[in-house]
Amino acid sequence: MPITRGRSNQPMELAEEKQFDERVVHIDRVARVVKGGRRFRFRALVVVGDHKSRVGIGSAKGADVTAAVTKAVEIAKKNMVSLSLYKGTLPHESQAKVGGAQILIKPASPGTGLIAGGVVRTILEVAGVNNVLSKSMGSANKTNTAYATIKALQAIVPAKLWITRQNSDYSKLETPKVADPKPATKIVAKK
Repeated sequence: MPITRGRSNQPMELAEEKQFDERVVHIDRVARVVKGGRRFRFRALVVVGDHKSRVGIGSAKGADVTAAVTKAVEIAKKNMVSLSLYKGTLPHESQAKVGGAQILIKPASPGTGLIAGGVVRTILEVAGVNNVLSKSMGSANKTNTAYATIKALQAIVPAKLWITRQNSDYSKLETPKVADPKPATKIVAKK
């Protein structure tokens, strides 16, 4: 770790490089009504990722913004999930709904980039996804949209687990024998 000199020309060690990209997505001022009036606190929504297919989100409240953000970062690091990416994009499309927010994410060809907005874009960026198409339907609530995006990403099945002709042995499968259907009988109308 390099040593640099501060303003007072004394040696000072640099903070260690951050392992995760931490992004504050949204900060709200929330109130609790008590006998004497309102007590204000802050709620922070934070996304944490390593740009290598791991991402997590956290939401926490605190007396001030920095306390809320610090708590949210810790929660996001505890709730990290690993994604199954395929060549910088997703193996297949996925859809999820949380509350009123509904998210659809689809794979895209190389060079497309991230076609996503708001919270969805931030989550996909810190996860390390390069090419994807997305659509946010329903509610624009940032917290529910973030959780719906994570749920959609978790629902993706890796390409190596797909059942295809190459990775399943059809010779071992037995086809059920179906009995011959009875011949159709003619119905004669009475005259």
